[in-house]
Amino acid sequence: MGQFELYFRLGTNHILDLAGFDHILFVIVLCSLYSISDWKRIIILVTAFTIGHSLTLALATFKLLFINSNLIEFLIPVTIAITAAGNIIHPKAAKGIQLNYFFAIFFGLIHGLGFSSYLQALLGNEVSILNPLFAFNVGLEAGQLLIVLFFLLLSLVPLLVFKVNQKQWTLVVSSIILGMAIMMMIESKFW
Repeated sequence: MGQFELYFRLGTNHILDLAGFDHILFVIVLCSLYSISDWKRIIILVTAFTIGHSLTLALATFKLLFINSNLIEFLIPVTIAITAAGNIIHPKAAKGIQLNYFFAIFFGLIHGLGFSSYLQALLGNEVSILNPLFAFNVGLEAGQLLIVLFFLLLSLVPLLVFKVNQKQWTLVVSSIILGMAIMMMIESKFW
């Protein structure tokens, strides 16, 4: 197995690991405004998130950015809660640029810091970390797209079988995830 494939798999497996379900929750709540027919907008949204967390992941991996890990572990569920609350306030996807694109990029910066210690441990004594960093991020993107695809396919059951409309579905998903994010914030308080 080549270096790219190794780090690609590590990135994919890391995002799909249920032990780190906070990132899964963020991706789901970020995309819960959309249906499967909005796949182009969803790919742009997920890629915006990847770009955001890739930037801080790179800065932290190159040891150019240092943030208290306890603070980051608290801020990650805060980003989930804010995104979920935004969906509850505006449960319908607007045409054009909307708040979730801002959330994807800006909150991606915070989530990237959550990945950084894991990646630093993986890289260990690698001579060049640029290629592994790129492969890891591509793996994260692929994993996130798998999560979104699974969520959107699962969403077809309430939307098509039970005739729940998209707005109601967004409210249900976002409310559940908001409750989970609040519990995570309480558990990870850093003060």
